[in-house]
Amino acid sequence: MLHSKFSQILCCHWLVLMGLISVLHVSSAYGQAKIAVLDFELRDLTLLPGVPEEVDRTASVKLLLERQLADSGFGVVNIPGDAQLRARAGFGYLFDHHDLAARLGKQYGADYVIVGRVHKPSFLFVYLMAHLVDVNNERLIADYSSEVKGSDKKLTSKGVESLIVKIKRTMAELK
Repeated sequence: MLHSKFSQILCCHWLVLMGLISVLHVSSAYGQAKIAVLDFELRDLTLLPGVPEEVDRTASVKLLLERQLADSGFGVVNIPGDAQLRARAGFGYLFDHHDLAARLGKQYGADYVIVGRVHKPSFLFVYLMAHLVDVNNERLIADYSSEVKGSDKKLTSKGVESLIVKIKRTMAELK
């Protein structure tokens, strides 16, 4: 009985230790990479563009992405909204001009910049689109897209999770 209890405690401590080691491994794998996430832009092609719910969802994508990047061990760099507005010449400008997005990221100490767009061709679904830009080389490293069917917050969060999986895969390949 006493031996069984001791084994359970030892096993529990072993699992906690392994969990901490795996968290530290994830943090060290991505800890050096500092990523700035720019505000996502809404490209709404529906007959009723720019409804408040869709504008709110678009704003939430950046926050969800930043939180999940930080949880994955990446450094997150904040670029103020006014700096982003000054850097862009119009809708989609930074999304299409990777060199300018990279220069903006460099000003704030980022290694990489994610420039995003919520593309809404229909009331039924949206695409979360993101470009991963290397700040030093001023070039596009990866182009991601994740389809989200419906407007529920949980579905949007799942779409962001899909982007995170793709970003982590790319960053692992760069190492």
